[in-house]
Amino acid sequence: MLEEEAKQAKLAQQQNGITNEQRAKINELVEQGAERDSITLDEAGVKKILLSFEKKTTKNQELRIKFPDQPEKFMESEMELHDAVQEMHHVATVPSLYPILVELNCVSSMLGLLSHENTDIAVGTVDLLQELTDVDTMTESERGANSLIQSLLENQVCSLLVSNLERLDESVKEESDGVHNTLSIVENIVEFKPEVCKDVASAGFLNWLIKKLKVKVPFDDNKLYASEILSILLQNDPENRIMFGEQDAIDSLLQQLAYYKRHDPNQAEEIELMENLFDCLCSLLLENENRDRFLRGEGLQLMNLMLREKKKSRSGALKVLSHALTGSEGADNCIKFVDILGLRTLFPLFMKTPKRSKRAGVSAEEHEEHTISIMASVFKNVTAGNNAGKQRDRILAKFTENDHEKVDRLMEIHDKYLTKVQEADAEIEDEVKTLQGTEAELSDEEIYLKRLDGGLFTLQLVDYIILEICSCGASTVKQRVLQILNLHGGSMKTVRNIVREYAGNLGDEEEDHEKKSEQEYLLNLVDKF
Repeated sequence: MLEEEAKQAKLAQQQNGITNEQRAKINELVEQGAERDSITLDEAGVKKILLSFEKKTTKNQELRIKFPDQPEKFMESEMELHDAVQEMHHVATVPSLYPILVELNCVSSMLGLLSHENTDIAVGTVDLLQELTDVDTMTESERGANSLIQSLLENQVCSLLVSNLERLDESVKEESDGVHNTLSIVENIVEFKPEVCKDVASAGFLNWLIKKLKVKVPFDDNKLYASEILSILLQNDPENRIMFGEQDAIDSLLQQLAYYKRHDPNQAEEIELMENLFDCLCSLLLENENRDRFLRGEGLQLMNLMLREKKKSRSGALKVLSHALTGSEGADNCIKFVDILGLRTLFPLFMKTPKRSKRAGVSAEEHEEHTISIMASVFKNVTAGNNAGKQRDRILAKFTENDHEKVDRLMEIHDKYLTKVQEADAEIEDEVKTLQGTEAELSDEEIYLKRLDGGLFTLQLVDYIILEICSCGASTVKQRVLQILNLHGGSMKTVRNIVREYAGNLGDEEEDHEKKSEQEYLLNLVDKF
């Protein structure tokens, strides 16, 4: 009977899944964990962790050199090194002690592990660096953060991270996480020290990002993250934008976006990826050389097709066009836009702002601002002086079609934004009174910027277009404008004052010939009106 009970007890123990030996092992591990958790993270405690890490790194290195073809000889030291890297995560909880990390030359040792033969060690090190450079952690101690970031940069962290990225296989989950954490380190460094954007790009990151976004793989989180990092690098540094253009990467960016001409993104994150790519393109178009590349790469034709297809890419395409056509540098793009029948696509969007569901997260005001901005750029750049007299006539003729319906719509937008500006002015006036005499008192420039945000930017462009069509278009156009102004109790004086203020704020630096001539042209239009 007793024997039977003993058998049952043993069987039950086995079914419970652990033997006495396993239980002892678990207890030992728990005690080790408790011992590790009980490390006091003062200067001495951190030094102890760092010296242990250095010792295990050196031991593993020596054994690997001594027995390169006998893994069993260095495997135990590798496991110990892996544990030491994990233990280093404790240091990330005390950023004020980061200077010790630098003094003991541990930064160099950590970065050395990025090229370790065992990718598990390299990926573990990336995870550690990501935690050490976490922006929330670094804000706790500016001195500690500065010393760590400076040391990382001096030890070529960016080029070492890129070399490691090249060998990671994203089909393996741990290595895919390593790619994600690498991008996170870059974001942390750039957010903490924006002036290193160019150095990060030059270290090979720009090339890696271009290749990553070129690869025709289904959407994934790393592709989204890569697009975010690229957007940051291009936004913050003109030299990065020029470097990107010189690598003929604008064509590959247009190819990535071409997919969304006829296909909507499948999920919210993919919409974000598409928007990031559009933002990258907008940043790139701030440089003149890139506008020529955009023109030669048939970027205008792609954006025009996107506007026609009525997919979610339409809002991004409209924003890109407003960047590509603006300023005198946009003249060639403006003339080409009219040549490829872009007006046929633009005017329906001008006549009727698409419904909310069709605007892909863009407000009606943003849509109208981009549409009006494109139209104003076309008027400024498509001129007889730019050998585009015929194209200009086509633009002006649009305003007499269908009983001047486009003039009616322009005046409707004028009324909408005039009201918005009047409301914004009243709010700003109250704010000025409240803040008067305090440290937060608004300067004239701040007031003007607030007014521009309140709708003045769009109103200025609308009223400029009104003056253009009245001055250069058919006589019936001006009659219609005056008729509508009288009907709504408006006045010519209001339109003139808006454009005069617009001209006055273009900047009066004598050396800027382009601004000066635009100013004179606008004031000439005001006088004619």
